[in-house]
Amino acid sequence: MRVWAPDHARVSVRIDGRDHPLDRDVHGYHSALVDGHAGSRYGFLLGRDPKVYPDPASRSQPDGPHGLSEVIDPDAFAWTDGSWRGATSDPVIYELHLGTFTPEGTLDAAGGQLAALADLGISVLQVMPVADMPGAFGWGYDGVGLYAPSRLYGRPDDLRRFVDRAHAVGLAVILDVVYNHVGPDGNYLRAFAADYFTTRYDNEWGDALNFDGPTSGPVRDWILGNVAYWIREFHVDGLRLDATQQIFDASDEHLIAAITRTAREAAGARTVLVTAENEPQHARLVTPTARGGYGLDAIYNEDFHHSTRMALVGTHEAYFSDYRGDASEWLACARWGVLFQGQHYAWQKQPRGTPGLRLPRSTCIHFLENHDQVANTDRGRRLVDLARPADLRAMTALLLLLPATPMLFQGQEFGSRRPFVYFADHDSPLREAVRAGRQEFLGQFHRLRDPDVQAFQAPPHDRDAWQHCQLQRDPRDRAQIEWRSLHHDLLTLRRRRPRVDGAHVLDGAAPDATLLLLRYFGDHDEDWLLLLNSGPDRDVASLSEPLIAPPDGRAWQALWSSEAPRYGGQGTMSWSPGHWPLPGHACVVLRATPSEDLDA
Repeated sequence: MRVWAPDHARVSVRIDGRDHPLDRDVHGYHSALVDGHAGSRYGFLLGRDPKVYPDPASRSQPDGPHGLSEVIDPDAFAWTDGSWRGATSDPVIYELHLGTFTPEGTLDAAGGQLAALADLGISVLQVMPVADMPGAFGWGYDGVGLYAPSRLYGRPDDLRRFVDRAHAVGLAVILDVVYNHVGPDGNYLRAFAADYFTTRYDNEWGDALNFDGPTSGPVRDWILGNVAYWIREFHVDGLRLDATQQIFDASDEHLIAAITRTAREAAGARTVLVTAENEPQHARLVTPTARGGYGLDAIYNEDFHHSTRMALVGTHEAYFSDYRGDASEWLACARWGVLFQGQHYAWQKQPRGTPGLRLPRSTCIHFLENHDQVANTDRGRRLVDLARPADLRAMTALLLLLPATPMLFQGQEFGSRRPFVYFADHDSPLREAVRAGRQEFLGQFHRLRDPDVQAFQAPPHDRDAWQHCQLQRDPRDRAQIEWRSLHHDLLTLRRRRPRVDGAHVLDGAAPDATLLLLRYFGDHDEDWLLLLNSGPDRDVASLSEPLIAPPDGRAWQALWSSEAPRYGGQGTMSWSPGHWPLPGHACVVLRATPSEDLDA
C-alpha cells in the first residue's frame, strides 16, 4: 500500500478490519507491505481522524465514492485481443453514455450493440466518463474516483470485457476523462493533501488542480498514472480530454503534452488516439511536439456545429450569434478546419482561436450532435425533432463526407427521438445548487428564460428524466431503418472517396449562400463532386464555376443522393445535356465516368 499524504505524520491502512501503520518518506508518501487479496476492502486512517478514507487511486469502489476501496487483481482477466493494433487512420467516432446507451445501462448490455456499430461503419467508440461518481446516475463529469470504473455500469472486469469485445469486432475504445477538476461530492483529496489544489487559477467548476506548484509532482503523477492505467490495464485505445481550457499549467512540459506522451508510451506498439475539447480551439493542442505543440490527434470543431445548427434550426443567439449558417462557412470548415483562428469573436468580445491553416483537416472533429449540445436545448431535444428531415439528411452527408474526423452521438445513427438532458444524482443541498447552476448556464439563451419553457425542464436529479434518455431501438420502425440506411451508406461512401497518390485532395466553392461544391480529385480523373443545396430546387448546368466542369472526356454520373426514397426522400431528377437539376434541401454526390461508358 502506498499513498501520498504529506499533511500527516502518521497514516495507517485498515484492510479487512485490521490496521497496519505505514512508513513515511521525505516526499510525504506513506507505504508498507500488508496482507490482502483480491476482494479485500480497505481505507486509510489519517493522523488522529477516526474516519476511514477511500484510496485516491482505488481500482474499485463497490459501494460508491464514500465507501471502502477494494483490492483488484488487474491480471485476472483473460484477454483475447493479442493481435489488436489500436485505432486505425481516418477514424469515425461514436460518442456514447453507458447509463443511457441501452435500457439496462450496463457494460454487458452495451457490449451486445457493438457488432451493429461496426457493421454501420463506426471505428472508434468514445465512452463518456466511467470514473466513479456519487449517486445512482450522472453524466460522469463530476467523478471523484479517477481509477475506479463506476459500479453503476458493472465491475472492473466488465469494462475489460467490453473493450475486448469491441476489439473483436474491429472497434477501438477511447475514454472521456476529466482532468480539469474533481467533483465536490465524495472528493476526499484535501484530507490527504491540501496541495492537490491551487488558488492561483480560477476554475469554472471549483478549485483548480495543482499541476505547476512547488509540490505539484505527486499531483501530476496521479494524473499521468491514470493515463497509463487505462491504456495498460484496460487496453483502451486513447482518451478524450474534457474542457482542456481549464487545465492550468505553467510547467516546461504542459500537462496536456505530458498526457499525450504518456498515452503513447503506455500503448507501446499499439496506436492510440488522443483528442480534446478546447473551447478556444487553440491550434497548439494539435501541433506536433517537435514544433512546440502538445501533439494531440484532434480537437472539437465547435464552429462546424454552430454553423450547421444555425442552418438547421435557425438558432442565432448566445454562442451561435457569430455564425451565418451558409455555404461559405461550410467551405471554410472543409478547407481550413475551425472558423475562428484569432479574429474577433463578438459573443465573447475578444479574439478567439489561433492560426492553424497548415494543420491537417483530420485534426478537427466535426459533429452535428454531442452530449452537451443536445442537452443545451429546452428539453434535450434532438435535431431529428427540430430540423427539416431533408436538411438533416443533407447535413449528415456533409458531416460524413468532409475530410475532417466525424463524430456521431448515440442514437443519431437511427434517428432516435429520445432526449438527452443533463442529469446528476446528488443529495441536498448540492442538488439544489446544481439545478440553479444549470438554469443559470442555460439562461444565456433568451428563449430558455421563458417560464413556460422552464416548466418543462426536469431538474438534474429527476430519475425519470435520466431514464427517459435511455435509447429504445426498434428494428421494425421504418424511420429508424431509413436513418440507419442513410448512415450506413454514407460511411461506405466515405471509405470509397477518391485519392491522389493515396491522399485525399479536395477543393471547393460556394457560389452563393445556399450552394456548396466540393470536389474530391482522384487518380486517372476519377473525381467526385459533392453538391449541397440548402435552398430551393435549382439548375447548375451553366453555373460559372470551373469545379463543376467534369474532367476531359468524362461526364458526371449520379452516385448518391440524400433524397433517395430509401432514406425517406422524394427522389432525384436525372441529368441530361444542358439540364442538371439539383433538388432543394439536398446533397448529391456525382462521379466522373468516361463519356463512352454513359453513351453505351
